[in-house]
Amino acid sequence: MSDVQIHHEVMLGQSGHWRLCFQWVTYRYEDGSPAQDGYRFIWRRPDGSLQPARGQARIPSGAE
Repeated sequence: MSDVQIHHEVMLGQSGHWRLCFQWVTYRYEDGSPAQDGYRFIWRRPDGSLQPARGQARIPSGAE
């Protein structure tokens, strides 16, 4: 399991609807592993909360 700190986010879609987000984040792991920075895609619900998903991939770089 990990805790995620969001540093920056851009969203596609209109407020009050489902929105696709691209985020720059830091993953902090409960098992003591080193924290990792990266990008991820995640959905925001119409109420603004995040839609969690298991097995979500960390994208190490936005380049290429």
